[in-house]
Amino acid sequence: MSIAQSSFVSHLEGAIDGSHLEPNVVQTLHEGRPIWVRYDLEAIGQAMDRSDLIGRPSNLWRYKELLPVYDESKIVSFGEGMSPLLKSPRLGAALGLDDLWVKDESQLPTGSFKSRGMAMAVTMANHFGIGSVALPTAGNAGGAAAAYAARAGMSCYVFMPEDTPIINQYEAMAYGAKAYRVNGLINDCGRIVNEGKEVKGWFDLSTLKEPYRIEGKKTMGLELAEQLNWQLPDAIFYPTGGGTGLIGMWKAFQELAALGWLDNETMPKMFSVQSLGCAPIVEAFNKGEKHATPFVNAHSVASGIRVPAAVGDFMILDAVRASGGAAIGVDEDRIGEWMRLGMSREGISICPETGACIGAVEKCLEDGFIDSSDRVVVFNTGAAQKYSEALECVIPSVDKDCPIDWNLI
Repeated sequence: MSIAQSSFVSHLEGAIDGSHLEPNVVQTLHEGRPIWVRYDLEAIGQAMDRSDLIGRPSNLWRYKELLPVYDESKIVSFGEGMSPLLKSPRLGAALGLDDLWVKDESQLPTGSFKSRGMAMAVTMANHFGIGSVALPTAGNAGGAAAAYAARAGMSCYVFMPEDTPIINQYEAMAYGAKAYRVNGLINDCGRIVNEGKEVKGWFDLSTLKEPYRIEGKKTMGLELAEQLNWQLPDAIFYPTGGGTGLIGMWKAFQELAALGWLDNETMPKMFSVQSLGCAPIVEAFNKGEKHATPFVNAHSVASGIRVPAAVGDFMILDAVRASGGAAIGVDEDRIGEWMRLGMSREGISICPETGACIGAVEKCLEDGFIDSSDRVVVFNTGAAQKYSEALECVIPSVDKDCPIDWNLI
């Protein structure tokens, strides 16, 4: 069965009101809010079962029946997907957990989980004949978009805050994007992208402003289920800026449950993690609100979660509440400490956003949200080496001219 024959998309759906929208045509937002991709799950169940995955290539395209791909020739790929799930006993012991795992997205082609969303979004843009894309970014999304656009032969425009990590700035330009620094935050960059659609004719690849990045991110949940032999963990800790990954994983788990592929009935508690320097989702969760208020004076060394306003805020909050999880805010000043803890205990290239997640695990254990015996998965969404500024917070000062004293070594 070819991918063209195996497209099981039934319709698109407005996330805010459930309206059915036409599939296989260019769609952006509905009523100013994101759009879901929906599948004929009954037909998928009749066409295959989970054993059919055995022997397929170890990338995200192995889940083709659960992805919106209509034409195999339009796929834009570097072989992304199937990131390792690493048991982390020493970090677990330091935190007080018996069964801790890290899903290491830093090993994906562009060094972060953004490879997944951009693979799918750019594939669909290619399918629709789009030749120019643009997006705002405060971190890894810009480089990933630039790489996939280059692979597809598209032009790419990237707008980023002036204090975006320097590696992210360099990589976007190295991949051939037209990259611009903006005096403001990511929402200011997003406004420029939106205003330029009419003038420049580019397609807006902003988080959740098209339906397909979420489908690429969804594969994190599909992979996790398969890697754990279809037994989902007790808790998942995920750093949340725009929230596409958390929303996508929750969607993946619902689809797997509907297909009958899961061997446990209990869904994992989803923990949305933010720094207290930028915590709009945490504030909305604690107040019991459906939507988040834009966060004032947002700041964080973890640039990927420094998002003052998310268009999918209600989707994040819905998933967290439905799972029995929580939105957790952690001390901004300790992110470097937690980042180093993860790196030094396990040798994994931990990004600052994941440092925040390690702090959230610590907090949730103290507060009784999780138990020491729970199986916990933390998502490492990017490689530490892409955050030279954050690493300065991690590495203690070294006197390079200090003479060797073997009594001190």
